[in-house]
Amino acid sequence: MTLSTSHRQPLADEITAKLREMIHSGEWPLQQRIPSETELMAGLGVSRGTLREAVKALAHSGMLEVRRGDGTYVRATSEISGAARRMYQDHTQEHILEVRLGLDTQAARLAARNATADDVAAMRALLAERDVAWKAADYAGWAGADWGFHERVAHASGNPLLHELYVSFGEVFHNDLLKQQRRGGFDGLPHEGHGELVDAIEAHDGDAAVASVNRNLNSCAEWLRD
Repeated sequence: MTLSTSHRQPLADEITAKLREMIHSGEWPLQQRIPSETELMAGLGVSRGTLREAVKALAHSGMLEVRRGDGTYVRATSEISGAARRMYQDHTQEHILEVRLGLDTQAARLAARNATADDVAAMRALLAERDVAWKAADYAGWAGADWGFHERVAHASGNPLLHELYVSFGEVFHNDLLKQQRRGGFDGLPHEGHGELVDAIEAHDGDAAVASVNRNLNSCAEWLRD
């Protein structure tokens, strides 16, 4: 019995690591169902018990969600993102926005220092996509492009930990945008924190980049208080 246990735990850890890498690499995309138990058991060459132990570990960390009768879905790309996603459910929009303010301003300042020409081009392409979607009343597409823009700024910061923390806001950010869009008078194409921000990043002007983010998020805070 002792021998069996000593061999099984490292195998479960190994399978957990393999599943984690499939999620982190994007092989299993966010919000998508992972392959069935039968497929995974055959592909990984493990027993049902070992596989379930690995899935349980990643579900506990927030990376996977097991839906009884439906399958298992990817909910976060890392343990830190999974833990953050769970924590956000217990806090107000105002608290989340205050945390975002710290991350956004630092991401903007670092992006102004480190962004490449490809980063800037990608940001402008996402803003163009956002504009087209808003004008076509494709609000899901608009919210996705808006989030993609902010995520690209965080990526351009050159700080992988900051980027990972920022990515953990994805689901909350996307849902909040759609809630705001449904309120009358909402401006879905603000220049502050978007077009202005790209201009500042391209000019390597960290102070202007931070000022643009502050104007945008202060405006969001006022909107939430109304």
